[in-house]
Amino acid sequence: MESKILRLLGQADYTPSNVPELISQLRLQPKQQQELQKCLLDLVTRGSIVRTKGNRYIRSREADLIAGVIQITRGGRGFVQPDEPGIGEIGIPENATDTAMHGDRVLVRRDVRAKGLRKTAPEESTGTVVRILERGRTQFVGTLQKGRQFLFVTPDDPRLPSAIHVPEPSDVGCKPNLGDKVVVEILQWESRHTPPEGEIIEVLGAPDAEGVDMLSVLRHYALALHFPKNVLAEAHSIAKSRPDNQPSADECKGRVDCRKHNVVTIDPDDARDFDDAICLQQHGNDQWKLWVHIADVSHYVKPGSPLDVEAKKRGNSTYLVDRVIPMLPEALSNELCSLKPNVDRLTKCVEFLLTREGHVVSSKFYAAVIHSKRRFTYKEAFATIQKAPSDEIEQMLHDANDMAQRIRAARFRDGSLDLDFPENKIRLDEHGKVLRMERIENDISHQLIEEYMLLANEAVAGRLMQLNRPAVYRVHEAPKEKRLNDYREDVLSHRVPCGNLKLRPEVQKLLAKLGTLPIGQALKIGFLKSLMRARYAVEPLGHYGLAKTKYTHFTSPIRRYADLVVHRALFDKVELQISAAKQIAEHISLTEKNSSDAERDSKEVKLYAYLEAQLTSKKPEPYSALVTDVRNFGFFVDVSDLGMSGLVPLSAIPDDFFMFDPVRSQLVGRQSRRVIKLGDRLTVQIYKLDRFQKRVDFQLVQEGSSNSENAPRDGRQERPKKTFAGKTPRAKKSFGKRRRS
Repeated sequence: MESKILRLLGQADYTPSNVPELISQLRLQPKQQQELQKCLLDLVTRGSIVRTKGNRYIRSREADLIAGVIQITRGGRGFVQPDEPGIGEIGIPENATDTAMHGDRVLVRRDVRAKGLRKTAPEESTGTVVRILERGRTQFVGTLQKGRQFLFVTPDDPRLPSAIHVPEPSDVGCKPNLGDKVVVEILQWESRHTPPEGEIIEVLGAPDAEGVDMLSVLRHYALALHFPKNVLAEAHSIAKSRPDNQPSADECKGRVDCRKHNVVTIDPDDARDFDDAICLQQHGNDQWKLWVHIADVSHYVKPGSPLDVEAKKRGNSTYLVDRVIPMLPEALSNELCSLKPNVDRLTKCVEFLLTREGHVVSSKFYAAVIHSKRRFTYKEAFATIQKAPSDEIEQMLHDANDMAQRIRAARFRDGSLDLDFPENKIRLDEHGKVLRMERIENDISHQLIEEYMLLANEAVAGRLMQLNRPAVYRVHEAPKEKRLNDYREDVLSHRVPCGNLKLRPEVQKLLAKLGTLPIGQALKIGFLKSLMRARYAVEPLGHYGLAKTKYTHFTSPIRRYADLVVHRALFDKVELQISAAKQIAEHISLTEKNSSDAERDSKEVKLYAYLEAQLTSKKPEPYSALVTDVRNFGFFVDVSDLGMSGLVPLSAIPDDFFMFDPVRSQLVGRQSRRVIKLGDRLTVQIYKLDRFQKRVDFQLVQEGSSNSENAPRDGRQERPKKTFAGKTPRAKKSFGKRRRS
């Protein structure tokens, strides 16, 4: 029915028709009217068609209307990723978002400009939200406050309306106090010129009460702490049917037996779900065999089962600062599927034949059974590689590292971009407070596993394309020309040589150059901001950051639903319709973004509490900071030890008056003649913190002054109301990382 409707509405001679006319044109029986109306409603909700005046229907594109999901920035601007492939991202000005909220499915009328004879550089595509098709969410976390005549909730997320009007709460257990964290459900929002109306549905407690900060994150991002009973029952049933927590002999039949191989895993020290393992052996004089084993989750999680439905709903595991919200119950994720050492495990394997230089000669794909010989942490693997090998397994690790570095070198020769930044891991004490920050570098132990996982992902994508089977691909589209041009102008303004960034060798040359300059890291962050966000799609559009034309996600089925879909498509030959694959790709792209935001916020709430305690105690700690942007009201800094960015407003420098030089993009002190410019390394400490706007201000540490002398004070130059100070771009865009590519 759906395809018939779209085919009719797409005909050149079609005129907008109502339901009775459509029944006639589609040659339907009168009894099929209800089915037709249901199908029309579904198409309208998805944005494929539009109901016009007189209840007549036309295709959205005929009215220059495009459906997609809107992402709202903290500054209020929107960006819509259209559902239809081939249409680029559409920018939505702040005053054209209507009542759309972050994550809503909307219908956008794209701005169409008249084209003259003169060719001009491509402009950014813009539009206006004309209809909200579907709310991404209606429940939000915020702080209960009181105005002169009414109660309202200020949302924690600055991308949402500034206030949600609520009546006196009832039937929510304990009565909330002003200042408490609450969950509010928006009931209606008719116009962006009036505040939305809602009701309080849950009281979380005082914001400084233990556990409320993380509970707020869980509720805000709708992360489920518990699995439904039927899902747990299925997982426990699977586990109980294997008393020794290993696959049965019957399950191992028909699989390639790799249990005698020196298979090992390499993961973070706190990991519990080991979903990948490797083995490398020399094959003849000039060739090597590589086995990349991935946990066979599809053997246990069948399409349409309660486990599958819940895994699809969650989309992926979410790694918060103090806990993991798994995609699968622990009976599978941490036990039966996890490739733990000294037990049999079922895997899906990609076997490679490699040359000495690391080039792929051939690849095979099959189901296998393994018996991992040893579990390495990254630290243990790194230490093993640094010393002489003492046994076969350690020798294999040395060989695997040598091969991985050859593959890595070849990848960069082929155009891959080095976009990695060190990662900060927050360690908490038993009360959930920040104990210390750990700096995690992307060293050779991480690169060893990373290169083999990238190799397997690429090989599987190529095989799926060869078989022409519908699947889900990991795509990272090339950045827009305008963004690259704007970034190039910024680089040139700092007297750094920069060629045509549409040419990949020029991008690589620039990134290599930036690695040698004091200003380099700041400019590299700017390049990350110009890139598109990686996502899932049914079209194999390739991966810009990795310079791969064929790429998918195959290596983490315990924690990503995309990988489970790919396993089924390749090995189980599960028939997946294009429309279903597209819906899955869109859904898991959103769940991934939701999890990424939740992970960022879970770190931020802990860091905010940590920094707030420094302000309260009047003993702020000094941090090394990198200047990443200079404006007339202050300068932005990246504080790597905290893993966050913030502003140093000029009002926080009371001993001098700084003048902004827009030509050189620098600040110059009128009295001291001190120059502050992009790439400078400075020492800062916390100055102000706004939890509602999620903004952090720092101030310079004055030489020879005490902490109390640097307490916040009023200044002559004030900060604008809307200034973004959030997470560093590293966490947002990391394309070479093992878990994020």
